[in-house]
Amino acid sequence: MSETASLILRRLAMMKAERQKHEHVARECLEVCYPELADGLSGNNVDATNAQHKKAEQLDSTAADSVRMLASQVMGGMTPANAVWPAFDVGDETDEEQRWLDHAAERVWEGIHGANYDAAKYEALLYVMCAGWMVLFIDEDGDQLMFQQFPIGQCYLAASRPGGPLDILYRCFKLTAEQAVSEYGNKVSEKVRNDARDKPDAMHEFVHAIYPRTEYTPGSKLPRNLPFASCHIEVSTKGLLRESGYHEQPFVAPRWKQIPGSSYATGPVSDALPTIRRLNELLKLETVSLARAAAGVYVAEDDGVLNPRTVRVRGGTVIVASSVNSIKELPTGADFNVTFSKADGMRAEIRKVLMADQLQPQDGPAMTATEVHVRVALIRQLLGPLYGRFQAEDLAPTVQRVFGLLYRRGRPEIGGRPGKVYIDDMPESLQTAEYRVRFDNPLARAQRLEEVTAIERTVMLAGTMAAQGKGEVLDLIDGDEGLRLAAKGLGAPAKLLRDVKALQAFRDQRAEAQQQQAQATQQNELQTMAADAAFKQSAAA
Repeated sequence: MSETASLILRRLAMMKAERQKHEHVARECLEVCYPELADGLSGNNVDATNAQHKKAEQLDSTAADSVRMLASQVMGGMTPANAVWPAFDVGDETDEEQRWLDHAAERVWEGIHGANYDAAKYEALLYVMCAGWMVLFIDEDGDQLMFQQFPIGQCYLAASRPGGPLDILYRCFKLTAEQAVSEYGNKVSEKVRNDARDKPDAMHEFVHAIYPRTEYTPGSKLPRNLPFASCHIEVSTKGLLRESGYHEQPFVAPRWKQIPGSSYATGPVSDALPTIRRLNELLKLETVSLARAAAGVYVAEDDGVLNPRTVRVRGGTVIVASSVNSIKELPTGADFNVTFSKADGMRAEIRKVLMADQLQPQDGPAMTATEVHVRVALIRQLLGPLYGRFQAEDLAPTVQRVFGLLYRRGRPEIGGRPGKVYIDDMPESLQTAEYRVRFDNPLARAQRLEEVTAIERTVMLAGTMAAQGKGEVLDLIDGDEGLRLAAKGLGAPAKLLRDVKALQAFRDQRAEAQQQQAQATQQNELQTMAADAAFKQSAAA
């Protein structure tokens, strides 16, 4: 028994009690959309059969489709795979420093999207939309980066500082005896080793605890001295199987809408859950009414010939009765126009709460520039608050973690491993600088679009005033700086515009060429005038 393991397991019990207060809502939200993801919540054990039964109970797929669309829009708006979205700056950097920062950002982007990030992140975002939070683990697997989405039913979270980010993760998981011996070797208990020999598929429980160390050595080569601790524990024996560490926080746990006083959150599905339930109950009634309307409802009299308890009305059946009035069809009383209209209204309400109707692509003719601007402004308003939280809790930690892994590549002196994608040596001037992480994704550009619009309107107003005879107002406009700001806001590549030195050299070269051309033109004119004068003199003589 290890003292470290005992402390971790005692804290795990308290973390389980804290999460249990919020599990029921998360489970219900997952079960109405993706029941297979609810495993481990509120003691729920989900297999494919159980998940399929839960799906069959949901008579409408509006919520699941809306969640899928919202997750896709959020991912495409924050981390597009077709454009470099991370960026670094240190403030007032030189051209050489900017080139290296751009190189580092491009390498980080290549490392992220060259791995399995897109698949793992999309699956993790489904948890965010339904339960309100997710856990994405970031590490290396050989020479490749690895992104692993942990089921939230296995994860327990906490923050080491009041109001700080979630930097403590306890994960409970099970391995077969064979897998445990393969992973931890002879450090597992004798029971596990015996099961690996006799019952290799027997399951055993383990805990992986990740938390910040209060005492550590920056840049240490020893894993036990790194800023973040990593402990693997066998639950049955409270044995510490492995203790190591990480240079950076190896996981991200972003949240949608934080529950006050808690480490956990709720997602947009929780807001739509009452409507989802009402719609499902309405569709159940509609299904019953539809069956009655299709098969019919009858009233029958037991007249001594007709036995209503055994008679079944089918096509082509002859029913023997003493009177034609012994059996009659009854009206069902169902009004499908009411249910159809009410159901459509509920579906529209669900799509609105889950933002599917605002974010989905618009059909019809191409939008004008004004329509595009209004739509982008709407998306920014809808996702702006979410984007701010995700910047701090998801994007920035992901970029910092990947940057650290790639920069250590090929540098064993700082704990690096070999790999195909790596970051070149940092310029000496940047080694003591503090860099900032920026983002140049569609959502960030949408937030900057107001600045671009303001530039356009200001330039147009200045042009109008100049056309009215007030040309001096154009002296206020710095055209070079205005175009740089607009290009940055629109997300144009930095190499599209010449830097200050290259621009000045280009203009000097052009001015010199124009001056040479003017001199050549003037010389030609002088030669022409001299030739004309000589011709006139010879003609006069």
